[in-house]
Amino acid sequence: MKLTNSKILITGGASGIGLGLTERFVQQGNTVIIVGRRESLLNQVAARLDNVIPFVADLSDSAGRQGLFNWVQQNHPDLEAFINNAGIQNWMSIHDADFIERAKAEIVTNIEAPLHLTALFSELKSLKTLVNVTSGLAFVPASKIGVYSATKAFLHSFTLTTRYVLQDRGIEVIELIPPALDTDLGGTGIHSQFPPVSGFVDSVFNDLEAGKTEITYLHSTDMAIGGPEVIKARFDVLNPPK
Repeated sequence: MKLTNSKILITGGASGIGLGLTERFVQQGNTVIIVGRRESLLNQVAARLDNVIPFVADLSDSAGRQGLFNWVQQNHPDLEAFINNAGIQNWMSIHDADFIERAKAEIVTNIEAPLHLTALFSELKSLKTLVNVTSGLAFVPASKIGVYSATKAFLHSFTLTTRYVLQDRGIEVIELIPPALDTDLGGTGIHSQFPPVSGFVDSVFNDLEAGKTEITYLHSTDMAIGGPEVIKARFDVLNPPK
């Protein structure tokens, strides 16, 4: 992946992992388009950082995704990298009265949106790199966030096949596989005991410079490449025996 003097789009680029990536790409001399639903938050980031372009879009809606692509095609035909980072996480049980509605929201945002955006942006002639942000939970799920875990498993699988399919177009496909980090994903304060995003971003850029296309960090390394015993041990940590 080209890490300097490039134009990069990051969905969910105004908070959490997306913000950490945005800040680092800007530091390295890139122009970053950040996309999300919260206009005020996008504008705050753009006001604080040079070379950040905010764009408001509801990516849970197909019209919003198409509108984003049309805007980029018309205004930024030199876009070289697209990062599917936006996602939602609901802590819930299948016994909850609103389980199906909340599960559908996760499926639309975490699966349907990146699939649609991948199909759209892979047609952009300037595109050289596609990045999907999955999770260590794609490999070892947690019952409190079972649907979220499953959506990341889906995106991991889709990333593998997309990497194969896009070879002929010369588009590099990279998967970022973070562990739990200190972000507001799932709710404010839920992940405050976990490592900061900054360490993950440092590790990501070291691995990108080394040319890696599957990037893990801390616990997500064991979750992604560990054998059956390691995976079971991690599963038991995430899902304590009743």
